[in-house]
Amino acid sequence: MIIVFKNGTSQEDIKNMQERLESYGFQTYLPVGTEKVVMGAIGDETALRDKPLSAFPGVEKVVPIAKPYKLVSRDFKKDDTIIDIKGIKMGGGNVAVMAGPCSVENRDMLMYIAERAAKAGAKILRGGAFKPRTSPYAFQGLGEEGLKYLREAADANGMLVITELMDPRDMDLICEYTDIIQLGARNMQNFRLLRDLGTVKTPVMLKRGLCATLKEFLMAAEYVASGGNGNIIMCERGIRTFETETRNTLDLSAVPVLQSLTHLPVVADPSHGTGRRDCILPMSQASVAAGADGIMVEVHNCPEDAMSDGDQSILPNDFDILMDRLDIIANAIGKTLNR
Repeated sequence: MIIVFKNGTSQEDIKNMQERLESYGFQTYLPVGTEKVVMGAIGDETALRDKPLSAFPGVEKVVPIAKPYKLVSRDFKKDDTIIDIKGIKMGGGNVAVMAGPCSVENRDMLMYIAERAAKAGAKILRGGAFKPRTSPYAFQGLGEEGLKYLREAADANGMLVITELMDPRDMDLICEYTDIIQLGARNMQNFRLLRDLGTVKTPVMLKRGLCATLKEFLMAAEYVASGGNGNIIMCERGIRTFETETRNTLDLSAVPVLQSLTHLPVVADPSHGTGRRDCILPMSQASVAAGADGIMVEVHNCPEDAMSDGDQSILPNDFDILMDRLDIIANAIGKTLNR
């Protein structure tokens, strides 16, 4: 439920309400960026049967939240959450671009791609140091060495780093090198990992599971938010359907639907969503036109020799073209491309 306080309510009255709710076994949250002072409370509401909260000093009204996802819902927070990471903003009319190779293969390759991506205007460098692969015999990533290359390449080009976390035992190591933790589609319902991500301050990007409904996707975000980390980015990366011409089916309707349900930033990944190089530019453009707060694109200087996902990686020259087009589209719909 949400407790809305009257304008001018004292901090003492707000604190008293918070302490009272916590004494009843509730978890309380005070979101920022709202027009009024509101407090979220999650717990067993039967404990309040004979305790009318609306009678407490300063309370204007008490609003129940019917949705199972509470903290990430629009009911809890009407305004868009804007995640500011070292001056790079995601959400609230800002469009961020994450670009780089699927896997960090070697230092020279990564330095070149990062330089080209940054020159085109990308502000976030993506790359996998630990790679979840279908085959146990496929390239699994460089591990900590890859993380060091990511940090070096990003710092040299004024970029942020986003990379994937697969194992809770690597949490501290990942947090040491990255600015945004990515949780892949296969781990969207890894509840232990979701709970652990709720305990860190590093922003988290959740990728939608291959067969997940939007409700299940939002519930995954709720796990992270309930642990105390509200800096969450939702990523539509394609779902599995009967279609075989593309790797997945990029569900762009998820972008406006999610934005109507949650205050969190929503981005799209056309590379995994289609698995086809010829689809990445048009679907990236369509993602921004649909209102996405950002995109994630795989870029490689030699896709035919890539150690993973070469088929869905575009060349740096094509990325240059894409960024110019995204700038035009973002401006046309009243957004700003972080460039």
